[in-house]
Amino acid sequence: MAAAWPAGRASPAAGPPALLRTLWLVTVAAGHCGAAASGAVGGEETPKCEDLRVGQYPPEKPKINDATQEPVNCTNYTAHVQCFPAPNITCKDLSGNETHFTGSEVGFLKPISCRNVNGYSYKVAVALSLFLGWLGADRFYLGYPALGLLKFCTVGFCGIGSLIDFVLISMQIVGPSDGSSYIIDYYGTRLTRLSVTNETFRKTQLYP
Repeated sequence: MAAAWPAGRASPAAGPPALLRTLWLVTVAAGHCGAAASGAVGGEETPKCEDLRVGQYPPEKPKINDATQEPVNCTNYTAHVQCFPAPNITCKDLSGNETHFTGSEVGFLKPISCRNVNGYSYKVAVALSLFLGWLGADRFYLGYPALGLLKFCTVGFCGIGSLIDFVLISMQIVGPSDGSSYIIDYYGTRLTRLSVTNETFRKTQLYP
């Protein structure tokens, strides 16, 4: 005859103790969380539209201001143009929403560089330097009254100063006195100055 289990104590056949049951539940929950995290990491995340490659969105030409010959809404040497991802491209738009594009929706705004102009025309400056440089008209126009008066009194430094100014203005080395840029046709010939700093990438030269 089997002995009776003492009253007030749980029978071993009744199930695992409460502590073991709690540990088992925690282990199962951790396993499910780990599987979910692994699935999230393994899945490919939708990229942002601004991270697309050049071939994934058609190049959009900026709108040019006729008066300044610079992109519209040029502020702090930067303007933005609308970019339309190619059809069947899926990315996150400006609002952060995942969108499947058809080629007619704006995906992001691409920043482009622009110049600060203040009404000084390159064509006018070159013409004044060529025809009236010996009177200092070019220097007066660009905002250098002292040099303009000196050229006027010396007939363009006997012609030598007029020739030098014509070369400097034609090469866009001498510009307006306020530091702004010339107004030049946006798709015309422009001078871009290149400078080398400590942040310039230098490619290692390989010699045969």
